[in-house]
Amino acid sequence: MRKKILVLGAGAVGLSVAAKLSAVADVHAVCWKVSTDAIAASGFRMTGIWGEGTFRFSAGETVPAGARYDYIFIASKSKDTDAISLQNGIGNEEIIALYTNRVISGMIITGFVWKGDAAVYVSVEAGPMKLGRFPAGVDEPVGLLAGLVRAAGINVDASPASVVELWAKTLYNCALNPLGAVMDVPYGKLADPASWRIITGIVREAFAVTEAEKMTLPWKNPDEYLAFLRTVQLPATAHHRSSMLQDLERGKKTEIDFTNGAVVAKGTEHNVATPYNSFIVDLIQFRESLGARGDGP
Repeated sequence: MRKKILVLGAGAVGLSVAAKLSAVADVHAVCWKVSTDAIAASGFRMTGIWGEGTFRFSAGETVPAGARYDYIFIASKSKDTDAISLQNGIGNEEIIALYTNRVISGMIITGFVWKGDAAVYVSVEAGPMKLGRFPAGVDEPVGLLAGLVRAAGINVDASPASVVELWAKTLYNCALNPLGAVMDVPYGKLADPASWRIITGIVREAFAVTEAEKMTLPWKNPDEYLAFLRTVQLPATAHHRSSMLQDLERGKKTEIDFTNGAVVAKGTEHNVATPYNSFIVDLIQFRESLGARGDGP
């Protein structure tokens, strides 16, 4: 029997995941009316490295009354979190866990770019999706979901260390996402010595916070991660433009409070100085205040 999957807060990421999963499961995506109408009229169009095609699946502004689902993906922006989380940053799973003890954490490090109301270009991928029980472990439901995602054609691993995976992605997001947004450049341009000095400061502060949190990351120290970022992750996503930039261009709030903002909050909690991350948060919040055109309301 085909599994039933609900995707809540489906934007570029959620709709792309819903489209792929629709080949192997019964999917309903909750999204904005403009996307709902476009999907109903002509389907969801995907291009890029996840393949090209038009996908038709159930979509609406609400969850159908009385419907029950085997898995629920939460793909909204972190600021809207109030289940499986495919969201950026730190703190989302904790919010979801207030309502259920069956949280599966998901980490995805793939680039999604809007090309229309129901069209997304999947631009880059720096590694497989990671799924794991929150805060740690892999059990049968996680394994079954990983198999379903894999059958849909998405590169995925089941990981027993979901919190570590989240912090690992947060390092990447803190380093590249806001700086790419502020400077309006693709990630590859951030290898410039001047921007790399800023990235180095951001990463070293984030590492100091993870050490205070007693978090063991895959890299021994910030310099080891910076080498990985520069030689592996940055080349893999060199042409990607920041999702935070896409939010700013649309006049939407970003996820800065759950990325660099989370580093600042945890730093304050542990008395760890985070001036680079604090400055980046202030820059993005100022840019948010200017509205979509960057020239004020």
